Amino acid sequence: MPTLLLKCMRYDLEHVSFLLCSVSSLSFCFSVYTILSKVHSDRNVYPSAGVLFVHVLEREYFKGEFPPYPKPGEISNDPITFNTNLMGYPDRPGWLRYIQRTPYSDGVLYGSPTVENVGKPTIIEITAYNRRTFETARHNLIINIMSAEDFPLPYQAEFFIRNMNVEEMLASEVLGDFLGAVKNVWQPERLNAINITSALDRGGRVPLPINDMKEGVYVMVGADVPFSSCLREVENPQNQLRCSQEMEPSITCDKKFRTQFHIDWCKISLVDNTKQVSTFQEVIRGEGILPDGGEYKPPSDTLKSRDYYSDFLMTLAVPSAVALVLFLILAYIMCCRREGVEKRNMQTPDIQLVHHSAIQKSTKELRDMSKNREIAWPLSTLPVFHPVTGEIVPPLHPDNYDNTSMPLMQTQQNLPHQTQIPQQQSAGKWYS
Repeated sequence: MPTLLLKCMRYDLEHVSFLLCSVSSLSFCFSVYTILSKVHSDRNVYPSAGVLFVHVLEREYFKGEFPPYPKPGEISNDPITFNTNLMGYPDRPGWLRYIQRTPYSDGVLYGSPTVENVGKPTIIEITAYNRRTFETARHNLIINIMSAEDFPLPYQAEFFIRNMNVEEMLASEVLGDFLGAVKNVWQPERLNAINITSALDRGGRVPLPINDMKEGVYVMVGADVPFSSCLREVENPQNQLRCSQEMEPSITCDKKFRTQFHIDWCKISLVDNTKQVSTFQEVIRGEGILPDGGEYKPPSDTLKSRDYYSDFLMTLAVPSAVALVLFLILAYIMCCRREGVEKRNMQTPDIQLVHHSAIQKSTKELRDMSKNREIAWPLSTLPVFHPVTGEIVPPLHPDNYDNTSMPLMQTQQNLPHQTQIPQQQSAGKWYS
């Protein structure tokens, strides 16, 4: 059923208020304010308890409070942010939420007023910050919550819309289209938007910035008639099985939403308040007299002295004694139980000791001989430069020397700073 909308304009001395109201019992109303003067004044709004309340903080309203750009004719587009709080408190009431995506977008206050605040004016302080000039502007929003005659509606349904963010869903046109689609499926006489909640407030994850992914939003609506057969289709066993397997359930009326809203039917919640059993138990008040339990005996003022000597022995003396015993045992094993060289020699065979002594003696002699060695180096290891003077050593043979008959192993000649190796003759005599 198409919804007939009526635009009504109300004039005020301070501002012009445009109210978009539904005459087909949709019972929701959105206010958009346009400033005509710079006078600070309190605004009064009158939402109903249990019905969605939306108030837009337009940047255009506060631009007149800040000085324009220095250059005349230039369009003012200062970044403006808002801070909202309950008067006398650092935060807003629990039922009221606030969202603003960027400093260049409008802020939105939204929520569902509770019955406890009916008749009590709620004053919200709104502070606007100009991020270019760091100037501020402030005014108050007085929320007068009124009681609704049909509150609460007995049948409530909560939908999860995957392709919407909360600020997109709060727009009057988008919310009106959604309520119109719900009314076509449900066919109630009275239909109200009760609350809107972002999926992030329900523990959802921030979507990736790809493919224009949205956060998702929960929309709760209430009606005065039972749920339609289409809404009940999600409760049948086949669709429950498909939801448990993370598959899309088969809903016949999904095509009425699919053109604009992608609804996750597995997350739909249907609440029938007419069948809920009250768990309230009446309190039975007695006479207010406690049973006689005897006289009260308070503890005595004098405390008995306590001996801490036994506690001292248990915490310090005993562990110290155990540690001392372990220290003595370890000292005896390491210092008094050493075998020594004599005991080792007594248990070692003589032939092994002789071999070991001979090896040690030979090793010592070789080391002494290597220290006192003055034999000339082989020709292959002689340096190119003189080891003492640093001069270039002349070659052993001239360039025209015939080296075809040179032996592989040449005999060392008498070179400067070299010692001649003695050679033995065939008769057994030595000569140098």
